[in-house]
Amino acid sequence: MRPADATVAASIRVGVAAALVFVGCGLLDLQQYAGFAVLGALASAFARHEPMVRVAAKVTLVGALVVAFVAGGGLLALAHLPIWAEVALMSVGAAVAAATVSAFRITGPGPVILVFAATAAVGYVTAPGDLVRACLAAAAGAGVALLAQAAPLLVLPLGPARLAVARALSAVAALEDGDAASSSARVAADPGPARAAIAHAREKLALSGVRGTVSRHHRDLVALLDEAEAAVDDWQAGDPDRLLDVVRHEAELRKVKRRSALFDGDAALEVSALPRPEGFVEVGLSGLRSRVVLGNAARIALASAVAGWFAAAVGLDHPLWASMGAMAAMQGVSYAMTVQRAIQRLLGNVGGALVAALLIAAGLGYWQTVVAIVVLQVTAELSAARNYALTSLSVTPMALLMVGLGTNISPEIGVSRVVDTLIGVALGVIVAAVTISRSDRQHLPASPAAHAGEDVKIVRT
Repeated sequence: MRPADATVAASIRVGVAAALVFVGCGLLDLQQYAGFAVLGALASAFARHEPMVRVAAKVTLVGALVVAFVAGGGLLALAHLPIWAEVALMSVGAAVAAATVSAFRITGPGPVILVFAATAAVGYVTAPGDLVRACLAAAAGAGVALLAQAAPLLVLPLGPARLAVARALSAVAALEDGDAASSSARVAADPGPARAAIAHAREKLALSGVRGTVSRHHRDLVALLDEAEAAVDDWQAGDPDRLLDVVRHEAELRKVKRRSALFDGDAALEVSALPRPEGFVEVGLSGLRSRVVLGNAARIALASAVAGWFAAAVGLDHPLWASMGAMAAMQGVSYAMTVQRAIQRLLGNVGGALVAALLIAAGLGYWQTVVAIVVLQVTAELSAARNYALTSLSVTPMALLMVGLGTNISPEIGVSRVVDTLIGVALGVIVAAVTISRSDRQHLPASPAAHAGEDVKIVRT
């Protein structure tokens, strides 16, 4: 279990967005398209704690991608291609999704949601009219997602910046945790994370200015970061007093408020200039040319294709689910993380499939299913930053219930989900091992000599 903060409000926003589109589809007698509308609404799970300018750009892009992937999956269904061709094209789509999300630095559930949207369309669309209505439902859901993410920022425009500054102060405070006040601990401690958190908060503040103007509270936050940076310098020089004075503001900044009194109201603050943030499109286009991004996308395409083809070869009913399992496992930033995610996803899917089987067997009506899905979605969002297995435990029944909104399913679908996931994560780990980067050494045991501070070579066999 990893620590996480500021998750409740963001998770509830996703649940509210999903609930709104469910209610709309129910009242308009469009229950069969509710699943696609909710997939669009899941764009609200991306770009957490971002300033308005980034929320508008990132959530809009994710929403557009959801619609595009629904359209792509629907076209695949209408083309009636053989399964091996469907898997191949879906694997290319997985690579495109992974590359885009990574290149544009869009944090959130990851590109697997986009592939799930395409897979859902493959299983649902049977006529051009179905395709049009599914895309319109996804677009409407994406609009609700943007509203859900942006509305709080109209009331609390500096909320993301306040949180970023609070997290920077938390990183600064960590320098004094435990025995870090001793001279030997101070020499060994690394101020890098604290300085990186301060730089990240400066970027959030730079993005939070409105048309080049800033409020007094905005200047106070910049001044506080200046003080925090100076405190880190003093701490490294052996004087922790200033650091302790600065970090006391963290609790105040974590309160849901438009502004806080951080300095004397009559004081004339001299603050440093904020960095000029990189443009969103500029960052994305540069990332799309990155060898790392393209290489990881190619690995995901390979793993998805191999898993899907293997599942089809052994006669499984949902080979595209195996492709998704491989893709989800391959989202780890290192081989060690890939293995960990694979194990956690499999465990979460086993438990989630049992929950799904019980809910499907209960024969829930539309509104009861809506309540179950919203609760599972909020639970998944609360767990996402803490533990991937717990997240999968909620996501699996949620996904299967959403599939059931457009077609009749039986409890046995949970077994298919587990088997396909097992194949996907196993082959994903194998592909990750075969294509591992030479610079990825997190999975290798640390040498005792390295702990002693000696220069050592890790020999790979």
